[in-house]
Amino acid sequence: MARKPVALCSVFAAVMALAGLAQAQSPYRVDYFANATLSGAPDATLRLDNDGSAADANLCADIYVFNSNEEITECCGCLETPDDLLTLDINTNLLSNPDNGVAVSSGVIRIVAAATTSGGCPMPSHINLAPGAEIQSWATHVQNNGALTESPSQVSNLSSAEQSKLEKLCGAIQASTGGGLCNCTGAGN
Repeated sequence: MARKPVALCSVFAAVMALAGLAQAQSPYRVDYFANATLSGAPDATLRLDNDGSAADANLCADIYVFNSNEEITECCGCLETPDDLLTLDINTNLLSNPDNGVAVSSGVIRIVAAATTSGGCPMPSHINLAPGAEIQSWATHVQNNGALTESPSQVSNLSSAEQSKLEKLCGAIQASTGGGLCNCTGAGN
């Protein structure tokens, strides 16, 4: 009889640990870019929408751009009002100011929905998560033959370890000499 309460306690502890792990994760968006900044190649776009899931509050789209060597090249926080469509040009807005000064042609973009601070979006070196809020996103992709395709960004879970990594990498960019800051001025809005 003494074994049943111990077994039940073990099962309860495992369930609570899994629940805590699930609570520690927030959804965020992941996309890729390819054939960017290449002479003669068309430009791609990243489209962002605050879908209003956070009680119609303004949000920050915290954006982190990585090259194909898994190195962060740029980061920024872009204000997204409910139901606004912000269209960013990959070359001009997200790749024109690489941290190391080296042009990037392929890589990954991560987008985290964050709460605003004093009505604006600070550098995302500290992510102020907005529980229940989501930024929807779509990107056009330049294929090897020059054709453009568009698809929704993939949904992933932001673990606390990934959040910490993004904050540290963007913080290092923010502390540098000015490179690595992407631009939120929309293209073609």
